[in-house]
Amino acid sequence: QVQLVESWGGLVQPGGSLRLSCAASGFAFSRTTMSWVRQAPGKGLEWISTVNIADREYYADSVKGRFTISRDNGKNKVVLQLNSLKTAETAAYYCVKDDDSWGKGAQVTVSS
Repeated sequence: QVQLVESWGGLVQPGGSLRLSCAASGFAFSRTTMSWVRQAPGKGLEWISTVNIADREYYADSVKGRFTISRDNGKNKVVLQLNSLKTAETAAYYCVKDDDSWGKGAQVTVSS
């Protein structure tokens, strides 16, 4: 069955960086569009970024220039590099397959 496992969340100071990883299994990863979304405490879901099967990247305006999505089809992995983080970006970050399957999330806390 489909499995998406996020890792490498954590606590970082404002302006700092983190690198989230999502290990995928149970489907044809190289033929699947992958995305990241996040949910801050008490707020709704926010789409962050998508990488399609042609390796084309898309970003929300709020993260453009600071976050980078990438995929490794050989390792069935999608990575989100988060730079220049802001306190308001404290949230649970989720890896999403084709808008139909989600991981359990990785917590990112941005605080001094």
